[in-house]
Amino acid sequence: MLRNTKGFTLIELLIVVVIIGILAAIAIPQFASTKEKAFDATAKSDVRNAMSSQEAYFADEQTYGPGAMATGSFTTSQGIAVSASAASAGGYAITASHSSSGNTFWVQVGTGSSIEGKVQKAP
Repeated sequence: MLRNTKGFTLIELLIVVVIIGILAAIAIPQFASTKEKAFDATAKSDVRNAMSSQEAYFADEQTYGPGAMATGSFTTSQGIAVSASAASAGGYAITASHSSSGNTFWVQVGTGSSIEGKVQKAP
């Protein structure tokens, strides 16, 4: 009699499962890295938005100040902690970080330094 040979053998199925496992082992760490980059991009964006808020506040009040962050013209993204420090009539510094990322980003304006106005990653 002829045997019915339809279907896959156990070896073929095991090979497919091993290949899927290898691909998953490669993809999962890349996904985690992508999430951290997205969190960092959000923190940088919030720093730039806070800068715009400070400049708008300066246009109205002729001084920089922490009040610019509380006027309602600036809202932080979810999970982002933003703070304005050293706010004075001549300049300010803003820092931002995401709770799921270990990176902090900052900017200084009005200090006369060579990196003034550029969003930098904190060392």
